[in-house]
Amino acid sequence: MDMVTPVLARDLAALGRVSEETSSESVLRGLTTTLAGGVPGCAGGTAELWSGERLVVSASHSELVVLVDSENDLGEGPSAEARATGGHVIVPDVLRDSRWPSYTAMAVRCGVRSILTMPITVERAVLVLGLYGVRPGVFVARGVRSLADMLAEQVTVALANMWDYDEVRTDAAQMQEALAGRAIIDQAKGIIMKSSGCSSEAAFDELRRISQHHQVKVVDLARLLVDEHQRNRGRKRD
Repeated sequence: MDMVTPVLARDLAALGRVSEETSSESVLRGLTTTLAGGVPGCAGGTAELWSGERLVVSASHSELVVLVDSENDLGEGPSAEARATGGHVIVPDVLRDSRWPSYTAMAVRCGVRSILTMPITVERAVLVLGLYGVRPGVFVARGVRSLADMLAEQVTVALANMWDYDEVRTDAAQMQEALAGRAIIDQAKGIIMKSSGCSSEAAFDELRRISQHHQVKVVDLARLLVDEHQRNRGRKRD
């Protein structure tokens, strides 16, 4: 059975589009839903994104989140083996597999009979995808390679786009913060200049001297000064 369908190809390609709402969680959630709906015989999917010691988990069904968490607690199972070996793992029938007895018991309780796990190495992390069937023999070795190749290509694009977009958003936020900080410092300098008749440079030197003495950032000190000045003006108007 060919596991790569036109519906799967279309939905995987759509994961590469990013927006304001795009995040690791949303990409993984879309991926698991796509696997569950697009791979013949697949009733559910999981995605584990490992970046160092950080783990983000998503699943198409809540029972599968429980199964993944149990596997990580046990330290053994098809996903753990896929991540350790770098190769895909097929379990044709969990009831006939003796490799991980504790995991098998949990899988049966979650209604799982067949499993396929595939690790995908991306630029910054390792993604382990899990496909689950409620019937035995759903996943066969001859169909895995084409599916793995498509997933690796599309998932790499989706995650790369997300990370690039995150960097752009972070840079924009940092620039906005820097501009806001510069504006508040300019306001504080203006207050000092007006009260003491000094130059702009002297006003900034005074801000920096006080900030160093009290071990407070210049921008935080400037914000305190501006806030106090505005409160004083408000009291005077009252």
